[in-house]
Amino acid sequence: MMDVLDVAWRLLAVLLAFLVLPLVVGQAEHKVMAHMQGRVGPMYAGGFHGWAQLVADGVKFAQKEDVVPADADRRVFQLAPAVALIPYLLVLIAIPVGPDGMVGQAIDAGIFFVLAVMGVGVLGSLMGGWASANKFSLLGGLRTAAQLMAYELPLLLAAASVAMAAGTLSLPGILEAFEWWWVPWQAIGALVFFTAGLAELQRPPFDAPIADSEIIFGAYTEYTGLRFALFLLAEYAGIVVLCALTTVLFLGGWHGPFAADLGWLWTLLKTSVLAFVVIWLRVSYPRLREDQLQRLAWTVLVPLALFQIALTGVVKVVIQ
Repeated sequence: MMDVLDVAWRLLAVLLAFLVLPLVVGQAEHKVMAHMQGRVGPMYAGGFHGWAQLVADGVKFAQKEDVVPADADRRVFQLAPAVALIPYLLVLIAIPVGPDGMVGQAIDAGIFFVLAVMGVGVLGSLMGGWASANKFSLLGGLRTAAQLMAYELPLLLAAASVAMAAGTLSLPGILEAFEWWWVPWQAIGALVFFTAGLAELQRPPFDAPIADSEIIFGAYTEYTGLRFALFLLAEYAGIVVLCALTTVLFLGGWHGPFAADLGWLWTLLKTSVLAFVVIWLRVSYPRLREDQLQRLAWTVLVPLALFQIALTGVVKVVIQ
Protein backbone atom coordinates (compact mmCIF):
# COMPACT_ATOMS: atom_id res chain seq x y z
CA MET A 1 0.00 0.00 0.00
CA MET A 2 2.85 2.39 0.85
CA ASP A 3 4.45 1.73 -2.53
CA VAL A 4 1.21 2.64 -4.31
CA LEU A 5 0.87 5.86 -2.30
CA ASP A 6 4.50 6.76 -2.98
CA VAL A 7 4.05 6.29 -6.74
CA ALA A 8 0.77 8.25 -6.69
CA TRP A 9 2.41 11.12 -4.79
CA ARG A 10 5.35 11.29 -7.19
CA LEU A 11 3.08 11.24 -10.25
CA LEU A 12 0.89 13.95 -8.74
CA ALA A 13 3.92 16.14 -8.03
CA VAL A 14 5.21 15.72 -11.60
CA LEU A 15 1.75 16.48 -13.04
CA LEU A 16 1.42 19.64 -10.94
CA ALA A 17 4.87 20.81 -12.04
CA PHE A 18 3.91 20.10 -15.66
CA LEU A 19 0.69 22.10 -15.35
CA VAL A 20 2.13 25.05 -13.41
CA LEU A 21 5.75 25.70 -14.46
CA PRO A 22 5.12 26.20 -18.22
CA LEU A 23 2.39 28.73 -17.38
CA VAL A 24 4.76 30.54 -15.04
CA VAL A 25 7.36 30.72 -17.81
CA GLY A 26 4.70 32.00 -20.23
CA GLN A 27 3.62 34.73 -17.78
CA ALA A 28 7.26 35.64 -17.14
CA GLU A 29 7.87 35.96 -20.88
CA HIS A 30 5.02 38.44 -21.15
CA LYS A 31 6.46 40.57 -18.35
CA VAL A 32 10.14 40.36 -19.30
CA MET A 33 9.42 41.25 -22.92
CA ALA A 34 7.12 44.06 -21.81
CA HIS A 35 9.92 45.58 -19.72
CA MET A 36 12.68 45.04 -22.28
CA GLN A 37 10.73 46.33 -25.27
CA GLY A 38 8.57 48.95 -23.57
CA ARG A 39 5.29 47.13 -24.32
CA VAL A 40 2.51 48.66 -22.24
CA GLY A 41 -0.29 46.21 -23.11
CA PRO A 42 0.85 43.17 -21.07
CA MET A 43 1.37 45.41 -18.01
CA TYR A 44 -2.29 46.53 -17.71
CA ALA A 45 -4.50 43.45 -18.08
CA GLY A 46 -6.30 42.92 -14.77
CA GLY A 47 -4.68 45.84 -12.97
CA PHE A 48 -1.59 45.24 -10.82
CA HIS A 49 1.37 44.54 -13.11
CA GLY A 50 -0.90 42.94 -15.70
CA TRP A 51 -1.51 39.83 -13.61
CA ALA A 52 -4.44 38.70 -15.80
CA GLN A 53 -2.59 38.69 -19.15
CA LEU A 54 -2.16 34.91 -19.17
CA VAL A 55 -5.79 34.42 -18.15
CA ALA A 56 -6.90 36.69 -20.98
CA ASP A 57 -4.83 34.69 -23.46
CA GLY A 58 -6.36 31.45 -22.20
CA VAL A 59 -9.91 32.79 -22.55
CA LYS A 60 -9.09 34.05 -26.04
CA PHE A 61 -7.87 30.62 -27.17
CA ALA A 62 -10.85 28.86 -25.60
CA GLN A 63 -13.30 31.13 -27.44
CA LYS A 64 -11.79 30.66 -30.88
CA GLU A 65 -13.38 28.21 -33.29
CA ASP A 66 -11.67 24.85 -33.70
CA VAL A 67 -11.11 24.65 -37.46
CA VAL A 68 -9.80 21.63 -39.39
CA PRO A 69 -8.98 22.30 -43.08
CA ALA A 70 -11.21 20.41 -45.51
CA ASP A 71 -8.29 18.70 -47.27
CA ALA A 72 -6.30 17.95 -44.11
CA ASP A 73 -5.55 14.47 -42.79
CA ARG A 74 -8.02 14.97 -39.98
CA ARG A 75 -6.84 12.32 -37.53
CA VAL A 76 -3.14 13.23 -37.80
CA PHE A 77 -3.98 16.94 -37.71
CA GLN A 78 -5.88 16.56 -34.43
CA LEU A 79 -3.31 14.26 -32.85
CA ALA A 80 -0.26 16.46 -33.55
CA PRO A 81 -0.63 18.89 -30.56
CA ALA A 82 -0.74 15.98 -28.10
CA VAL A 83 2.36 14.39 -29.70
CA ALA A 84 4.16 17.72 -29.28
CA LEU A 85 3.16 18.16 -25.63
CA ILE A 86 3.07 14.77 -23.88
CA PRO A 87 6.79 13.85 -24.28
CA TYR A 88 7.78 16.74 -22.00
CA LEU A 89 5.55 15.33 -19.26
CA LEU A 90 7.35 11.99 -19.56
CA VAL A 91 10.76 13.70 -19.40
CA LEU A 92 9.86 15.52 -16.17
CA ILE A 93 9.34 12.14 -14.50
CA ALA A 94 13.07 11.35 -14.84
CA ILE A 95 14.54 14.73 -13.78
CA PRO A 96 15.81 14.72 -10.15
CA VAL A 97 14.72 17.78 -8.20
CA GLY A 98 16.52 17.10 -4.92
CA PRO A 99 18.63 14.57 -3.03
CA ASP A 100 17.45 11.36 -1.37
CA GLY A 101 15.28 10.09 -4.20
CA MET A 102 13.40 13.33 -4.95
CA VAL A 103 12.65 12.25 -8.51
CA GLY A 104 9.55 10.86 -10.18
CA GLN A 105 11.34 7.71 -11.34
CA ALA A 106 15.07 7.02 -11.29
CA ILE A 107 16.08 5.47 -14.63
CA ASP A 108 19.44 3.77 -15.10
CA ALA A 109 19.85 5.13 -18.65
CA GLY A 110 18.23 8.45 -17.79
CA ILE A 111 20.14 10.54 -20.34
CA PHE A 112 19.16 8.22 -23.18
CA PHE A 113 15.55 8.25 -22.03
CA VAL A 114 15.11 12.02 -21.77
CA LEU A 115 16.90 12.83 -25.03
CA ALA A 116 15.02 10.14 -26.94
CA VAL A 117 11.64 11.26 -25.62
CA MET A 118 12.42 14.94 -26.29
CA GLY A 119 13.13 14.03 -29.90
CA VAL A 120 9.65 12.51 -30.19
CA GLY A 121 8.09 15.88 -29.33
CA VAL A 122 9.40 17.42 -32.54
CA LEU A 123 7.29 14.91 -34.48
CA GLY A 124 4.24 16.95 -33.44
CA SER A 125 5.43 19.81 -35.65
CA LEU A 126 6.16 17.44 -38.51
CA MET A 127 2.73 15.85 -38.22
CA GLY A 128 1.00 19.21 -38.07
CA GLY A 129 2.84 20.56 -41.09
CA TRP A 130 2.29 17.44 -43.20
CA ALA A 131 -1.38 16.97 -42.29
CA SER A 132 -2.46 20.60 -42.79
CA ALA A 133 -2.63 20.43 -46.62
CA ASN A 134 -0.95 23.84 -46.70
CA LYS A 135 2.30 24.56 -48.54
CA PHE A 136 3.48 27.02 -45.88
CA SER A 137 2.80 24.48 -43.14
CA LEU A 138 4.65 21.82 -45.13
CA LEU A 139 7.62 24.14 -45.60
CA GLY A 140 7.67 24.80 -41.85
CA GLY A 141 7.57 21.07 -41.17
CA LEU A 142 10.47 20.43 -43.54
CA ARG A 143 12.50 23.18 -41.90
CA THR A 144 11.73 21.56 -38.54
CA ALA A 145 13.02 18.20 -39.81
CA ALA A 146 16.24 19.74 -41.16
CA GLN A 147 16.85 21.63 -37.92
CA LEU A 148 16.23 18.53 -35.80
CA MET A 149 18.73 16.50 -37.84
CA ALA A 150 21.36 19.22 -37.50
CA TYR A 151 21.08 19.94 -33.78
CA GLU A 152 20.34 16.49 -32.37
CA LEU A 153 23.97 15.42 -32.82
CA PRO A 154 25.65 18.24 -30.80
CA LEU A 155 22.95 17.86 -28.13
CA LEU A 156 23.75 14.15 -27.72
CA LEU A 157 27.52 14.70 -27.82
CA ALA A 158 27.38 17.39 -25.13
CA ALA A 159 25.29 15.17 -22.86
CA ALA A 160 27.66 12.26 -23.51
CA SER A 161 30.54 14.35 -22.16
CA VAL A 162 28.82 14.70 -18.78
CA ALA A 163 27.95 11.00 -18.65
CA MET A 164 31.58 10.22 -19.45
CA ALA A 165 32.76 12.49 -16.63
CA ALA A 166 30.37 10.98 -14.07
CA GLY A 167 30.77 7.39 -15.25
CA THR A 168 27.00 6.81 -15.34
CA LEU A 169 23.97 7.44 -17.54
CA SER A 170 21.66 7.93 -14.56
CA LEU A 171 20.65 11.54 -13.87
CA PRO A 172 20.62 11.07 -10.06
CA GLY A 173 23.95 9.26 -10.42
CA ILE A 174 25.43 12.22 -12.32
CA LEU A 175 24.40 14.55 -9.50
CA GLU A 176 25.85 12.21 -6.88
CA ALA A 177 29.19 12.30 -8.73
CA PHE A 178 29.10 16.06 -9.38
CA GLU A 179 31.94 18.30 -8.22
CA TRP A 180 31.93 22.09 -8.41
CA TRP A 181 35.10 22.21 -10.47
CA TRP A 182 33.15 20.50 -13.24
CA VAL A 183 31.37 23.81 -14.04
CA PRO A 184 34.31 25.50 -15.84
CA TRP A 185 35.53 22.14 -17.16
CA GLN A 186 32.18 21.36 -18.83
CA ALA A 187 31.36 24.98 -19.78
CA ILE A 188 31.77 24.36 -23.51
CA GLY A 189 29.48 21.34 -23.35
CA ALA A 190 26.91 23.37 -21.40
CA LEU A 191 26.92 26.08 -24.08
CA VAL A 192 26.55 23.51 -26.87
CA PHE A 193 23.77 21.62 -25.05
CA PHE A 194 21.78 24.75 -24.23
CA THR A 195 22.14 26.21 -27.74
CA ALA A 196 21.18 22.95 -29.45
CA GLY A 197 18.22 22.60 -27.11
CA LEU A 198 16.98 26.06 -28.04
CA ALA A 199 17.24 25.11 -31.70
CA GLU A 200 15.24 21.91 -31.16
CA LEU A 201 12.54 23.94 -29.39
CA GLN A 202 12.56 26.36 -32.34
CA ARG A 203 13.03 29.29 -29.99
CA PRO A 204 14.43 32.60 -31.26
CA PRO A 205 16.93 33.15 -32.75
CA PHE A 206 16.47 29.56 -34.05
CA ASP A 207 12.83 30.00 -35.10
CA ALA A 208 13.24 29.80 -38.88
CA PRO A 209 10.82 26.80 -39.03
CA ILE A 210 8.11 29.06 -37.55
CA ALA A 211 9.10 32.42 -39.03
CA ASP A 212 5.75 34.18 -38.55
CA SER A 213 6.88 37.06 -40.79
CA GLU A 214 8.03 34.70 -43.59
CA ILE A 215 5.99 31.49 -43.74
CA ILE A 216 3.04 32.47 -41.52
CA PHE A 217 3.89 30.50 -38.37
CA GLY A 218 5.20 27.44 -40.15
CA ALA A 219 3.66 24.09 -39.31
CA TYR A 220 1.01 25.74 -37.10
CA THR A 221 -0.58 27.99 -39.75
CA GLU A 222 -3.88 26.08 -39.87
CA TYR A 223 -4.25 25.58 -36.12
CA THR A 224 -6.71 27.62 -34.07
CA GLY A 225 -8.16 27.72 -30.59
CA LEU A 226 -7.08 25.24 -27.97
CA ARG A 227 -5.03 23.10 -30.37
CA PHE A 228 -2.84 26.10 -31.17
CA ALA A 229 -2.63 26.82 -27.43
CA LEU A 230 -1.35 23.26 -26.87
CA PHE A 231 1.52 23.91 -29.26
CA LEU A 232 2.39 27.07 -27.33
CA LEU A 233 2.15 25.15 -24.05
CA ALA A 234 4.49 22.51 -25.51
CA GLU A 235 7.00 25.26 -26.27
CA TYR A 236 6.95 26.54 -22.69
CA ALA A 237 7.06 23.00 -21.29
CA GLY A 238 10.10 22.42 -23.50
CA ILE A 239 11.76 25.50 -22.02
CA VAL A 240 11.22 24.11 -18.51
CA VAL A 241 12.62 20.71 -19.50
CA LEU A 242 15.65 22.14 -21.33
CA CYS A 243 16.55 24.47 -18.47
CA ALA A 244 16.05 21.73 -15.87
CA LEU A 245 18.24 19.29 -17.83
CA THR A 246 20.98 21.91 -18.28
CA THR A 247 20.81 22.54 -14.53
CA VAL A 248 21.11 18.84 -13.71
CA LEU A 249 23.85 18.03 -16.22
CA PHE A 250 26.06 21.12 -16.02
CA LEU A 251 25.17 23.27 -12.99
CA GLY A 252 24.99 20.74 -10.22
CA GLY A 253 21.21 20.51 -9.94
CA TRP A 254 20.28 20.46 -6.26
CA HIS A 255 23.85 21.08 -5.06
CA GLY A 256 24.20 24.25 -3.00
CA PRO A 257 24.20 25.49 0.60
CA PHE A 258 21.93 23.39 2.85
CA ALA A 259 21.27 21.03 -0.06
CA ALA A 260 19.79 18.37 2.22
CA ASP A 261 16.84 20.65 3.01
CA LEU A 262 16.87 23.21 0.19
CA GLY A 263 18.08 21.13 -2.75
CA TRP A 264 14.74 21.46 -4.56
CA LEU A 265 14.97 25.25 -4.20
CA TRP A 266 18.43 25.37 -5.79
CA THR A 267 17.18 23.31 -8.73
CA LEU A 268 14.23 25.65 -9.16
CA LEU A 269 16.36 28.80 -8.91
CA LYS A 270 18.93 27.61 -11.46
CA THR A 271 16.17 26.51 -13.82
CA SER A 272 14.47 29.91 -13.46
CA VAL A 273 17.66 31.80 -14.28
CA LEU A 274 18.15 29.75 -17.43
CA ALA A 275 14.49 30.30 -18.41
CA PHE A 276 15.13 34.05 -18.10
CA VAL A 277 18.11 33.65 -20.45
CA VAL A 278 15.82 31.91 -22.99
CA ILE A 279 13.41 34.86 -22.86
CA TRP A 280 16.24 37.40 -23.02
CA LEU A 281 17.63 35.74 -26.16
CA ARG A 282 14.23 36.04 -27.84
CA VAL A 283 14.17 39.78 -27.20
CA SER A 284 17.81 40.47 -28.03
CA TYR A 285 18.77 38.59 -31.20
CA PRO A 286 17.31 38.52 -34.73
CA ARG A 287 16.27 35.30 -36.43
CA LEU A 288 19.02 33.31 -38.15
CA ARG A 289 18.57 32.33 -41.79
CA GLU A 290 18.21 28.65 -42.61
CA ASP A 291 21.74 28.45 -44.05
CA GLN A 292 23.13 30.17 -40.96
CA LEU A 293 21.33 27.65 -38.74
CA GLN A 294 22.87 24.71 -40.56
CA ARG A 295 26.34 26.27 -40.64
CA LEU A 296 26.24 26.96 -36.89
CA ALA A 297 25.31 23.36 -36.12
CA TRP A 298 27.76 21.53 -38.38
CA THR A 299 30.77 23.86 -38.35
CA VAL A 300 30.62 25.25 -34.79
CA LEU A 301 28.57 23.19 -32.34
CA VAL A 302 29.58 19.70 -33.51
CA PRO A 303 33.35 20.46 -33.41
CA LEU A 304 32.95 22.12 -29.99
CA ALA A 305 31.05 19.09 -28.66
CA LEU A 306 33.76 16.74 -29.98
CA PHE A 307 36.42 18.93 -28.37
CA GLN A 308 34.54 18.75 -25.06
CA ILE A 309 34.47 14.95 -25.24
CA ALA A 310 38.20 14.86 -25.97
CA LEU A 311 38.88 17.23 -23.08
CA THR A 312 36.77 15.08 -20.77
CA GLY A 313 38.74 12.00 -21.76
CA VAL A 314 42.06 13.74 -21.07
CA VAL A 315 40.92 15.03 -17.70
CA LYS A 316 39.57 11.61 -16.70
CA VAL A 317 42.89 9.96 -17.58
CA VAL A 318 44.87 12.60 -15.65
CA ILE A 319 42.63 12.23 -12.56
CA GLN A 320 42.86 8.45 -12.56
